[in-house]
Amino acid sequence: MTATDPLVVRYLSDEWISAVAQEIATDKALKIAAADHSVSVSQLVTDTPFGDVTYHLVCRDGAVHFKKGAAPSDVVFTQTYATAVGVATGNINAADAFINGHVRFQGDHQRLIDAQPFFAALDAVFARVRLRTAFS
Repeated sequence: MTATDPLVVRYLSDEWISAVAQEIATDKALKIAAADHSVSVSQLVTDTPFGDVTYHLVCRDGAVHFKKGAAPSDVVFTQTYATAVGVATGNINAADAFINGHVRFQGDHQRLIDAQPFFAALDAVFARVRLRTAFS
């Protein structure tokens, strides 16, 4: 897999955000999980090859949207590109990154806890996109 392969998307590029959004739009398990949850998350990743990148996920009224840019959010995560890549590829444990201060958190952590079944379904979406993502 190379970054020049037309099916491969570069991590955090506009194409990657679109690929995630398309997977979210067609994932039946995620749609079922979304029916019971209400949560919004923004992620700011600094120092990426594309500059600072912000994207957001909103789950409300059974609908899920994933887009580039900031949005009013229950939770905001901030991390560097190196940390984001490490977490996305499994080379860095997400909980360890948070505990060690590599991922900053603002907002309502109870919303995240309450929405764990939704986020578990969302993991499958990210796993499918990860298979065609270049991280360099």
